[in-house]
Amino acid sequence: MLLKLAWRNLWRQKRRTLLTASALSLALLLSLLTRSLQEGSYSTNIDNAARFYTGLIQLQNPEYADSGGIDDVLPGNNDYIAPVRSLAEVTHVLPRIESVALAAAEDRSKGVLVLGVDPNLEDEYSHVSDKLSQGRFISNNDKGILVGEGLAKYLQLNVGDEIVLYGQGFQGQTAAGLYTVNGLLRFPVKSLDNQLVYMPIQSAQFLYSAQDLVTSWVIHTESLNDIPNVENKLKELMGPDVSVRDWQDLSPEMAQQIAMDRAGGIFLIYILYGIVGFGLFATIMMMTLERQREFGVMLATGMERKQLIGLLCIESLFICLIGILIGVTLSLPILGYFYFNPIEITGDAATMMLEAGFEPILPVSLDIGLFIDQSIAVSVILALCLIYPSWRIWRMELVSALKGGAHAH
Repeated sequence: MLLKLAWRNLWRQKRRTLLTASALSLALLLSLLTRSLQEGSYSTNIDNAARFYTGLIQLQNPEYADSGGIDDVLPGNNDYIAPVRSLAEVTHVLPRIESVALAAAEDRSKGVLVLGVDPNLEDEYSHVSDKLSQGRFISNNDKGILVGEGLAKYLQLNVGDEIVLYGQGFQGQTAAGLYTVNGLLRFPVKSLDNQLVYMPIQSAQFLYSAQDLVTSWVIHTESLNDIPNVENKLKELMGPDVSVRDWQDLSPEMAQQIAMDRAGGIFLIYILYGIVGFGLFATIMMMTLERQREFGVMLATGMERKQLIGLLCIESLFICLIGILIGVTLSLPILGYFYFNPIEITGDAATMMLEAGFEPILPVSLDIGLFIDQSIAVSVILALCLIYPSWRIWRMELVSALKGGAHAH
């Protein structure tokens, strides 16, 4: 009975009902557009950074995070990593040896970061070959290496020249080798361009006397939402002797920057909700005061106060549902359009992204969680707006209400 009565009451004042629902739908639309663009850009930046260097998840020796040393390694054979490859959410698994060495050519030398990779897997994952500015890419059985353009310039190297790498290998052994420069890589990040050396993982394992060993296994998941679940599975699979580190742990500066930016966006949305909330509260309060006589008659004919408050809440719930329905209906085509036709980035930022091998676009996220979260936020605003009108009804004096008075104790 209350549901039917509430639905009829809504359409006695169609304009007021539609205006209130429209205010809610506008707030929902604007918040969804803002949050979808935010989360879409975060997802793209995280994915790009992961493919560029760290991966979304890394398996490491528990001591490696602190030491960064070649002695803190993991097994590098396929049998060891096979259970990880079998996880449904995992799309890429790559072995890497990462260490430092002194690079020398003629009378110049410089400390470098040596990255031993599986060339085929690495290129499929991060498209390293797209960053090749001169020469040719390396292969699994290749004895050559790739160096950053900045490093090559400093050491006065060209394609075909030889370079000596010297450092410390596994368990204190000497790491020394002579390699031919197969090609030059152009990285947009100067720190990498000036010090990075790529080589096939077999060559790196031989150089550092670390046969069948790796410093990390890099793992990529189907989506960012899969990371917590995959992390838990990896911890169960690998046990306490393996450290499972996600992108936030591997790139804390980026994680902090995203957290701050996200907090700023949410704060602005709360301001928007606050403005809409005041308008909504005024509408519901006015609706309550205008119907004092109607409420008085209902109480006089036997309706309980809690039922009357329930009626007001159901009416507001209907308005909320209409507002959410309109908001979602309006936002889906807009977000869908930008999902398939993302906003293009121009200028220096676009140039940097293209040089890194990434598409200069700003995509939107269509995560169902965003729609649920914003719909809940709208519902909470409405619930808060109902507190004072409900209290007014509970404290309403029957005689005053029947006389059409607008005062209650």
